[in-house]
Amino acid sequence: VKCQRGMPKNTRILALFDVDGTLTEPRKTVSPETIAFLKALRENIAIGVVGGSDLVKQKEQLGDSPNLFDWCFAENGLLAHKDGVIIGQTSFKDHLGEEKLKKLINWILRYFADLDIPVKRGTFIEFRQGMLNVSPIGRNCSREERNDFEKFDLANKVRETMVARLKQEFADYNLTYSIGGQISFDLFPTGWDKTFCLKYLPEADFDEIHFFGDKFFEGGNDYEIYSHPRTTGHAIEDANPMTTLKKLSELFGVQCPACLSPPLSH
Repeated sequence: VKCQRGMPKNTRILALFDVDGTLTEPRKTVSPETIAFLKALRENIAIGVVGGSDLVKQKEQLGDSPNLFDWCFAENGLLAHKDGVIIGQTSFKDHLGEEKLKKLINWILRYFADLDIPVKRGTFIEFRQGMLNVSPIGRNCSREERNDFEKFDLANKVRETMVARLKQEFADYNLTYSIGGQISFDLFPTGWDKTFCLKYLPEADFDEIHFFGDKFFEGGNDYEIYSHPRTTGHAIEDANPMTTLKKLSELFGVQCPACLSPPLSH
């Protein structure tokens, strides 16, 4: 679908983006050229963003994301905005209930008390809107301690072993476990991946939903939405925002910038 200048906006076509490695370099801020491109694209079609991070982290990278996009989904859609207004909020706590949540947290703390690893710091469980982030060493370890733990974990399978035990112990909770980064793993209700945001995008309202993401392979956090029957998936294999803009330019006829300003790191 090529959009001509001056034609009315086609809101039945949606371009939906991952953040890291798609609109920005991983963990870095968006370039002004990308922002200008998205504004031009938004005159032609509907645009949306779906990221795993919370809204605070998303805004650090993209600026005022709820107002930059027609559809803005933080934490995979657990916090949903349309045209800058909140249209939905979902929480892990409400879904699981206090009793089950308390049982889960108590089990994790007891497990950590008996876990012998070289170093322990603080913040072993981070409670988020849609998940628990669990770290055997503790999230406020130093960069050096983080790197050392990653090596220790690779050799000793600390996280892998713990996840296997949790799966056994809490089989009836219907949770998904995702080991990512160097020091922690996430656990969240099964189905609360990026496809969660599709419930806010009624099938009857869209002719095409194009999803752009770099973690499109099985096990990556874009995989479920990239391969979903309701979306046309576009793989950003080199995790380069310029690749995203080139693909969009080919699809929708918006002129691509010659280059992107180098990003500022957080």
